[in-house]
Amino acid sequence: MSSAPNRRLPAPVIAAVLVLALLLPAAALAHGNGKGHGHGKGHNSKGHHGHGHGNNGHHGKGHVANVMTRNLYLGADLTPAILAPDVPTFVAANGQILREVTANNFPVRAKGLANEILKAKPDLVGLQEVALWRTAPVNFEVLATGPSATTVRYDYLAELLAELNRGPDRYEVVVVQNEFDLEAPGDEDGNPATGPLGADINGRLTMRDVILARRGAGVDTSNAQSANFTTNLVVPVAGVPVTVKRGWTATDARVRGSGWFRFVNTHLEAFQPLVRQAQAAELVTPTGPATSELPVVLVGDLNSDDDTVEGADRLAYETLLAAGMVERSTNNPLSCCLKSSLLEVGKGGSEADFDHQVDHVMTRDPDVVTLQGSAVSGIQPVNGYWSSDHAGVFSALRFDD
Repeated sequence: MSSAPNRRLPAPVIAAVLVLALLLPAAALAHGNGKGHGHGKGHNSKGHHGHGHGNNGHHGKGHVANVMTRNLYLGADLTPAILAPDVPTFVAANGQILREVTANNFPVRAKGLANEILKAKPDLVGLQEVALWRTAPVNFEVLATGPSATTVRYDYLAELLAELNRGPDRYEVVVVQNEFDLEAPGDEDGNPATGPLGADINGRLTMRDVILARRGAGVDTSNAQSANFTTNLVVPVAGVPVTVKRGWTATDARVRGSGWFRFVNTHLEAFQPLVRQAQAAELVTPTGPATSELPVVLVGDLNSDDDTVEGADRLAYETLLAAGMVERSTNNPLSCCLKSSLLEVGKGGSEADFDHQVDHVMTRDPDVVTLQGSAVSGIQPVNGYWSSDHAGVFSALRFDD
């Protein structure tokens, strides 16, 4: 770490910093990491859809599989970096982001998240925003060469698994998909005299989507797969197109004697509805992960709905409906989302903030996969924090003959 705040940086590095000042926040926001948390704040709460039921399938043995979708919230509001007018302000904003991640205290939040999961006992869990925060000494060169920090500060997946597996229940990772991965210098100590342009540390954020399975409970998985979408948000920066990665995870599964089914977890684009719609379409193409000879269950943060959001924010959900998907989760209560980026009690969040739905459990086989029961968790704080800015959505699904 440098202690020479007035050292002149090479022109190419300054140019790279200016590019990243536009790129990093925009890319991260596009992944649901800004003040809107990727959930389209400002959606108006309305009524909601019902749940179709049927009993004319041929897969399964009439057994129930419990599933859950849970967005963990990466832990910070990136808006200050988005609005930074110059490089020193950008560095200061990145420091503020790191401080906010610390303030949002994932080790405590992981306890609340684990308690939700252990109480519901889902057989399969789709997780989104499973952040990995890493740090390194100040190095502006990574803005041109790519992220390289390796010192782990918060590994949301490892910390959640440690809390989940303290008792007799055992949850294991089935598949992990890396999404965007960006690193930038920041002024974490709030002192502009401790490094070049005020930077005293590099912070790196790697986003991941994950499927967990409950072991020792008659849950088998096979054929795990994952990928990034072909269609992603492209941000033009200084004439150079930059792709913001999102993706999906999937596995075949069977639960306590049920037939095999396909379980798919995703986190669709947050801030560009046409890109989001295209990603939804990729899920249900003939070669997409949500197209299978097996019954399909899709869970995730879709950033879309049919009647609790407005306008183009409905397009992705409508695309899934047009492909034969139907809802298999409750809308009572609604599950999205805190309007405060700070999750500590008293910092601005309120249960009244949960006024629309973007986290869903769906199926493409309504005659086979019926809804036995569904619940929402995490709309009240525990241990002094909301566990996430989202609530969790749990569904018990019956696979009928």
